Amino acid sequence: MSYKNSKEIYDKAVKFIPGGVNSPVRAFKSVHREAPIFVKKAKGSKLWDEDGNEYIDYICSWGPMILGHNFKNVIEGVREEVENGSSYGLPTKLEVELAELITKCCPSMDKVRLTTSGTEATMSAVRLARAYTGRNKILKFEGCYHGHSDALLVKSGSGLLTDGYQDSNGITEGVLKDTLTVPFGDREKIKEVLEKNNIACLIMEPVPANMGVISPDVEFLKFVREICTATSTVLIFDEVISGFRLSLGGAQEYFGITPDMTTLGKIIGGGYPVGAFGGKEEIMNLVAPIGRVYHAGTLSGNPISVRAGLETVSYLYNNKETIYKELENKTKYITENLEKLAKKYNVPVCINRLGSLYTIFFTERDEVKNLEDALSSNTENFATYFNTMLDNGIVIPPSQFEAHFISLALTDEDIAKTLEVAEKAFKNITNKI
Repeated sequence: MSYKNSKEIYDKAVKFIPGGVNSPVRAFKSVHREAPIFVKKAKGSKLWDEDGNEYIDYICSWGPMILGHNFKNVIEGVREEVENGSSYGLPTKLEVELAELITKCCPSMDKVRLTTSGTEATMSAVRLARAYTGRNKILKFEGCYHGHSDALLVKSGSGLLTDGYQDSNGITEGVLKDTLTVPFGDREKIKEVLEKNNIACLIMEPVPANMGVISPDVEFLKFVREICTATSTVLIFDEVISGFRLSLGGAQEYFGITPDMTTLGKIIGGGYPVGAFGGKEEIMNLVAPIGRVYHAGTLSGNPISVRAGLETVSYLYNNKETIYKELENKTKYITENLEKLAKKYNVPVCINRLGSLYTIFFTERDEVKNLEDALSSNTENFATYFNTMLDNGIVIPPSQFEAHFISLALTDEDIAKTLEVAEKAFKNITNKI
């Protein structure tokens, strides 16, 4: 493959954009690439870059392309909506329809407020929880990423972990003091923090996917629900990644655990910019204009994103009996065969999968259950794996600490090629060792 055009674009990009990218992981630095690929177009399970290279896509725009790129219903709906206009700064009927559909899919959400991103949704949910409880401190888990608002960047995951650190500069000492963190799965520390402090909310990814995918114990999730109830702590499920991925109702439906509030992201916009936070009516009624917790946005519920979301979520809703089973079967087939190939070439790996998500950790550990386990991964082996895959037409997340996403558009031929290339990657790792 030639990457000449992408390299030229990147050389220009670094002159005008910090690091040449608008989101850090995209720079491909942790996998030792001179430059990232620059995508030109996408369709179904494939991406094409500016050099004309074709790739099978396992990033899926970090989750929302569950139906594949440019899915017929979505693109036709968006084209129709664009003809009407792109932004009004006034309410539309579509917003009401999407909100109603979301509450139908996620019964824990009595009411929903649309935002422009997942970051905005989690930031607003935390603010609302503080107002509802009259408390300032919040609790989160180490290695979990909830967007880049100040309070939630403490001991975070995703791009921060990829670059080798967990906290961002530019956060005040006051904010740092108000955000408490504990290791994922540590019941004793959670109990201790919640019982000794006045905590407004515990915000968590019910399925952590920003230190790589972590499969939670349902008993642990039940414990979290119970301790939050006992301490009058608002339990927020950040389902920006797991929402509509594990099941129509997200992780809360999959595991049968009901949070007080939920945040959602780009999947409810079919990949277009959107987010949402919602929950119990008594909490949501504190949001302006009926309450005094302020949230606003000119592009909140913009008609293009909302139409794309309506088409996506409606399709998932109408076909839920077959879609989620098919996605889970594809994920299971891929990961089981990756495990066999790794074993064949004596490459130590631990693969976590859930629904249509998985992460291949290059570690000697039999289990990866928290941040400490994830950080035991051999990132050099991952870099070899990533580069072999990319150079042979498979694009996976350019970080050891991210999730792979499966789309409905992924074909049997795509999967066969993926496993063929993965075998080359394991061979390359063995030869390097």
